[in-house]
Amino acid sequence: MNKRELLLVAFGAGAKHEHTPVQVQKLLFLIDRNVGARIDGPVFNFAPYDYGPFDASVYEVLRELEGDGLVSSSESTRGWKRHALTDKGVAEGERLAQGIDPVVIDYIKRASEFVRSLSFSDLVSAVYKAYPEMKANSVFRD
Repeated sequence: MNKRELLLVAFGAGAKHEHTPVQVQKLLFLIDRNVGARIDGPVFNFAPYDYGPFDASVYEVLRELEGDGLVSSSESTRGWKRHALTDKGVAEGERLAQGIDPVVIDYIKRASEFVRSLSFSDLVSAVYKAYPEMKANSVFRD
């Protein structure tokens, strides 16, 4: 599985729900860490950064997918971009998910719900608690 495919599957598990930048980064990190080996991963190269695990290529992939009409992005009231699948992206994510172990898909759905259920600070804190090595370069104080 490549980066584009993983992002489509990860977003597809959350249907057309929007994800903020921190939610995208943490969702893909959790997938790579916890089920990555089951999908020929890890796919991304996460490293400790200001707010925990981060890989700049996530944003490159989002821009590519947006250019291909698979992801839409909009500005939030806080100035962050919010990303969601388009109808075309949902269809592609569902198609890709058909070839993945249902246990892995279930994990991805639960992880998507988890990251979307927490505030920015609660999400970063939860990731630091579970993966303290990702706090190494943090500017965040929980």
